Parts: sequence; C-alpha cells; structure tokens
Amino acid sequence: MAMFKYALVRTPCRNLVHGLSSAVLGKPDYNKALAQHAAYVGVLQRCGLDVTVLPADEEYPDSVFIEDTAVLSEKAAVITRPGAPSRLGEERSVAAALLSRYPRLEAITAPGTLEGGDVFKAGDHFFIGISARTNPAGARQLAMILQKHGYKATAVPLRHVLHLKTGVAYLESNRLLACGEFMDHPLLAGFEIVPVPAAEAYAANSVWINGRVLVPAGFPKARQAIAKLGYEAVPVDVSEFRKLDGGVSCLSLRF
Repeated sequence: MAMFKYALVRTPCRNLVHGLSSAVLGKPDYNKALAQHAAYVGVLQRCGLDVTVLPADEEYPDSVFIEDTAVLSEKAAVITRPGAPSRLGEERSVAAALLSRYPRLEAITAPGTLEGGDVFKAGDHFFIGISARTNPAGARQLAMILQKHGYKATAVPLRHVLHLKTGVAYLESNRLLACGEFMDHPLLAGFEIVPVPAAEAYAANSVWINGRVLVPAGFPKARQAIAKLGYEAVPVDVSEFRKLDGGVSCLSLRF
C-alpha cells in the first residue's frame, strides 16, 4: 500500500465565481471558498502530507481543481492536457512546481485530451475514464506512458458523470467506493464495491490518504459506510466547490 508524502494545491482565485458548472446550486461565495480551502489544506497536513500551496491564478477560474492537471505515481509524472478549452494552460505552472519533486515530466499532447479527475490508481493498475474531458487519444497516450513504467492501464467509458472519480474512489485494499453506473460495471468487477446511495452520490468523490478517507460533509450514510470498514472518515466542507462540479479529490494532487 503506497503512502502519500506530498500534496500540491492551488489557492482559489477571485474569478472562481466564473468557473465551469453544470450544477444548479448558485455561484460560489469566494470568501467562503477561501476558508474551506484553508481548512482542506489543514486536513491534508493532519494526514501527514507536506503541502505546497500555489498562488491563485486569475487567468483560470477553475484552476483550484488542480487534480486535473497531472497524473502522478511513484515512477511517473504525466502533465495532462485539459479537455475544457478554458482550462488549457493551467497545467504549465503545475509542471514547473512538480520539477522539484520529479526528475522528468511526461505530457499528453494534441489531439489527446486528459484530465486527472478521470484517472485512479489501484496498486500498479490505472483506470482511465473516457469522458467529455478525456478523449480516447489522451487515454491511449497515458496508457502507453504508464506501460513504459511497468503499470497496467484500462480505459473505462463513462455514460453519465463528468469524470471517472465523480463516481468512484479507490480506498486501497481492493475496495472501491462507487455509485450509479459503477456499482456493477464489468471493468470494475474485480473490486469489492462499497455502495454509495443515489441520494448521496456526491460523496462517491471521497479520497483515501494514509488510512484516512476525506468525505464531503453532509453525507452521513456514505461516511458511516466508510467508517464501518475501519477507516477514519474525515468530513470536509467543500460546498462552494460543489457549485462548480468539484469534489474532495479535485482540490489536490497527492503523491
């Protein structure tokens, strides 16, 4: 079981209120988002991570969702190519920050698009969602890079969700928190599925960090299901980021 040592996050920018959203929850409150983000950083630190906080980037309203800009593992660092045109370029400053931790960075190139929210790692096996943001060319490029480093990769076509990790969270020990289309997905049949009720589907985007599981606040059934398995389930208030289709995992790169 790989333990995480580092996290990379980015402070929300004032233009956050103009970020992409399919939600109907209203505009995020910038000051509340700042406070929630600071609390989230505190939780990462309590999980034992050395957290680097990048400054806000007003050019990119969605740049707080830093997970989409890279796919990181013990052996490889891959800079992505976001599938939303307004997000192209977010990855440049992230790449610069990662150079201090990785001797070499690889990258997804056109016509491939790939966002980190579509990728989860289970042991030495990566699962890559084919979505509106990650196209088959991007998934193939990532698979080829990963295979070069000794990893396996499986593409998972999505039907209803924005990103693969919108609907699943790998909890280590071959367990997968899942809802909706992933409860009985044939490509995920090898996992022990921990179901999230449809009414709490947002909580499927939780994140395992060194034995704890960060769960969005306000979803007691999902939190209880996770705690029953022996994890410390840590509630994190991310209400302002939910308004922009963002979840708990989206706000950091963990490696």
